[in-house]
Formats: sequence, structure tokens, C-alpha cells
Amino acid sequence: MRCPFCRVDNDRVIDSRASQDGFAIRRRRECLNCKRRFTTYERLEEMGVKVVKKNGVREPFNREKIREGLAKACWKRPISDEQIDAIVASIESEVYANYETEVDSHILGGMLMTRLAQTDQVAYVRFASVYREFKDVRDFVDELQPMLKRSLKAGEKPPKPT
Repeated sequence: MRCPFCRVDNDRVIDSRASQDGFAIRRRRECLNCKRRFTTYERLEEMGVKVVKKNGVREPFNREKIREGLAKACWKRPISDEQIDAIVASIESEVYANYETEVDSHILGGMLMTRLAQTDQVAYVRFASVYREFKDVRDFVDELQPMLKRSLKAGEKPPKPT
């Protein structure tokens, strides 16, 4: 492994541990040339699952695309990178466990929506607005109605009118 700082291929592994629900190994390394430390991840090679997009185009499953979408939805929300990584890992795990060759993008979107609804309602609505292609405020209201009804049933205070 080349050092990201000095580019010399001479390092030693200091620590190894499982991460991302056991689907990756995190390794702390130390460059023997410059003595700086860095982290690498080792994960299974992708098994070739394709995502079928709305327009019929097929592209390889890409965990980083899912992570980027989640990060945008969770921007400025109290959601840590570890929580985002855990969501991505659980979706990746579910995809590889249940789909051998292809998965529809609407199934992936549903998985993400379910997990975001459990994590953060604002991030959920942000993601839903892009995923479901909201056209106007009425689409937002329609999406919020079930959440508002659930929270009122749970005894929470109704939102303040503006």
C-alpha cells in the first residue's frame, strides 16, 4: 500500500478491526518512511449487482452514490457520518443478500426512505423531495400528513402555525 503522504510503498499494519457491520476491515497503517499514519479499508469485491434506473438504464450498484445522496439529505442535521455509513452498510447488505443480478432503483429508494424516516424526519423529507420529484408545495404537504398524524397519535404537540 502506497503512503498517501510520501508515496512510498513501505508500511506496516498497526491495527485491524471489522467495520461496517462486518463487511469491511479497517486497517491503521504506519509508513515506515515518513512515520505518518493512515487508514485503509478492505471490502468484498462487488458481486456485479446492477441498478435498473427509472428510464431502463442499468448501471453497477455503487455504495458511494447512496452515501452521497444520504449526505445531501442529512446536511446540517444532527446525523453523524457513522450513522450515514451504518445506513449505507445495511442497504448494501440487504441488496447483496436479496438480489443476485439486478435491483430496481425504486426498491433502493424505498430502503433509503424507510431508514431515513426512522433516523430524521427532515432528512427524510429532503430525500423524498428529490426521490419522488416533488413539483410543488402540495407534494410536500401530502408527504408530511402521515408523519404529522403519527406524531399526534404518539402524544406530541402539534406544530406551531406560522
